[in-house]
Amino acid sequence: MPRNDRRRVLRGLAGAAALSTLGLPIHGSGRTPAQVVIAGGGFAGASCALALRRFAPDVRVTLVDRQSRFITGPFCNTVVAGMNPTSAITQDHEGLSAAGIKVVHADIEGVEPEAHRIRLADGRSIAGDRLVIAPGIDFDWQAIDGYGPQHVDRIPHAWPGGATQLLTLRDQLRAMPNDGRVVISVPDNPYRCPPGPYERASLIAHFLAQHKPKAEVLLLDAKDHFSKEPLFRTGWGARYGERVQWRGGRRNGARVVEVDAASRRVRTTGGDEYDADVLNIIPPQRAGRLASDAGLTDAAGWVTVAPHDFSVPGHEGVHVIGDATRAEPMPKSAYAANMQAKICAHAIARELAGEPVTDTRMINACYSLVAPDYGISVTEVYTLNGDTIAAIQNAGGISALAADEATREAESDYARSWYQNIVRDSFG
Repeated sequence: MPRNDRRRVLRGLAGAAALSTLGLPIHGSGRTPAQVVIAGGGFAGASCALALRRFAPDVRVTLVDRQSRFITGPFCNTVVAGMNPTSAITQDHEGLSAAGIKVVHADIEGVEPEAHRIRLADGRSIAGDRLVIAPGIDFDWQAIDGYGPQHVDRIPHAWPGGATQLLTLRDQLRAMPNDGRVVISVPDNPYRCPPGPYERASLIAHFLAQHKPKAEVLLLDAKDHFSKEPLFRTGWGARYGERVQWRGGRRNGARVVEVDAASRRVRTTGGDEYDADVLNIIPPQRAGRLASDAGLTDAAGWVTVAPHDFSVPGHEGVHVIGDATRAEPMPKSAYAANMQAKICAHAIARELAGEPVTDTRMINACYSLVAPDYGISVTEVYTLNGDTIAAIQNAGGISALAADEATREAESDYARSWYQNIVRDSFG
């Protein structure tokens, strides 16, 4: 199949995210319905809940999350750049409730894997036959000297951190000098949304080109290379000239190791110091607190799972999905979380019905905006190779490096359509 045709086919599969590819709904045998409890209501948890309702209509599903409204990571950079209000990327769980899922909005004190139980801060607990944990990520606040949660009001990470973080960064960009500098600190892999920092630099540069024509963006990166690097570099050159500068990584000592919050000055592993008018620190990351407090994480801070059902080895009936998992080479992305949630839900449905779990292929589709009318994308297809996930060679696709402006604009439209589809598929 020609590469362009293959990409169109994969884009269609990715946009549909069809549950039907995994099998038909499974009904119970007349026994008392099983109950699945889900801790976490982001892309992974919400997708799993909806998929369970479709795959196992008789199973009772309870989802617990402290937030009644959820700010998405995808498209958060459009808020930072002033292209969208926060309402455009705010989701809720009303679609889950309409589908018959019991949604509980409450602070979670912790999870008890052995008992398949969620403990709430108000003293209540919710237990089930299966426990699915979708804890997202937490930050490693010890990784950068001088930067911690007490500094985010002045130096936001906006990853995404709720509406306040995004709006703080947006307002700082608006208030910065016309010839100022924005510095973005990018962590080493793995972290949530690998191309996100580079999309952020792109859209900030778009804002600066319109409103601060002498300002610049500097990326200080812990890595030697980054996601979609040739595509981003081509886009930066075409749209922003020298306005976007990238310095990385291990060889050049560009990883940020110290922050002076008062002066917005950073120091790197190479000993270099940089002053910023607007400073955006994206800290190194690890699995969310619910997973680490329950003792499910490894020495690196992530959760090892069995990829055929995303169960945690040694913890029967416990599954972890989304950004908290070690699911390489799948990235930590909204689409990957959605796909993993469906695999997990399908496996749980079959196991509760006494049916064998079937292997399936997984897809990740990722769009980025270099400018409002300039989109780039990559699609990957994965299969199981024993107990590991493997990318299928030549099954994915990536935007052509030498595409014309009409193609870039079309991909920006695809990106907006992708966002609407993924949130509808995940939150109902």
